[in-house]
Amino acid sequence: MRGLARAIGVFSLATAAAIAADQMESKWAAEDVSVDTNPNSRFWRAAPRVFAERDTKGDAVAGYRMQVRSRWTARNLYFLFTCPYVQLFLKPDPKTEIETNQLWKWDVAEVSIGSDFKNIRKYKEFEVSPQAEWVDLDIDLDAPHQEDGWTWNSGFQASARVDAANKAWYAFMRIPYIAIDSRTAARGNILRVNLFLSEGARPNHRSIVWQPTHRPSFHTPEMFGELKLVD
Repeated sequence: MRGLARAIGVFSLATAAAIAADQMESKWAAEDVSVDTNPNSRFWRAAPRVFAERDTKGDAVAGYRMQVRSRWTARNLYFLFTCPYVQLFLKPDPKTEIETNQLWKWDVAEVSIGSDFKNIRKYKEFEVSPQAEWVDLDIDLDAPHQEDGWTWNSGFQASARVDAANKAWYAFMRIPYIAIDSRTAARGNILRVNLFLSEGARPNHRSIVWQPTHRPSFHTPEMFGELKLVD
């Protein structure tokens, strides 16, 4: 009986680990912040975190372990990306006062978020570059002109900074919750999420993902994980 109990315990732990592997948590914050790219700040240091460290096929990629933390308030959903790099691949003549279409051609941190569990092919995408360029997209994979999605405006705030000494850059996002979910922000809400890092110029380009897509495209919503709003 003791052996059976031990076996059940091991199985439960393994099952919990398997479930946790495709889930992340966003921790409640009592107050909003404007810009905070410091992972050791009061706002970020207690936030749950996950790591994106595999390519789209699911193979580990040494040296590219991106850390992502999340928090939420009644009004906003926050993300902080810590992105290692070898050599930054940046768009010339960056502009941060307006969004940059096709920003994904250069180094970016990305989050895709969906709240519609019935039509998972509709979701939102947010990108920030090391130069604090940004773009937000309304994705509908069944739309005849998917390219028009970049004209959508969520009102999200983006910032970034590069720590050249430690070969890392940080991306901050503050996304109005109303832009991604028809529900009121509340403990227990679950969203469909995936996280991405694009790094480097071709032929040395790297695509790093949290949940492997098992195809070259990031736009594979059936492979998204989940984000849960917690206390």
